[in-house]
Amino acid sequence: MNLSPSQRRYLRGLAHALKPVILTGNKGITPALIAEFSSALDQHELVKVKLGTPDRAERTAQIAALADGTGAALVQGIGRTACFYRRNPDQPKLALPA
Repeated sequence: MNLSPSQRRYLRGLAHALKPVILTGNKGITPALIAEFSSALDQHELVKVKLGTPDRAERTAQIAALADGTGAALVQGIGRTACFYRRNPDQPKLALPA
């Protein structure tokens, strides 16, 4: 899923007030975590994730694994927090600007 710069900016503004829904732990990205993340994306469309690892390269790998495993688009990643968006095809909740 590709987002235009204006869509990313809009979603970043919406994500600012969100609390992290998914918290990764010592085990990293597991199939159960990806399934829970996918369920959260279906329900909310815009989800904030708190990554538990202090290593930057490992965080980048975890962000890529979450995006690839669910088909979500990375909206923003700052430090240990990342925001993802995936449109719900059945009941869309957010209307993105063109």
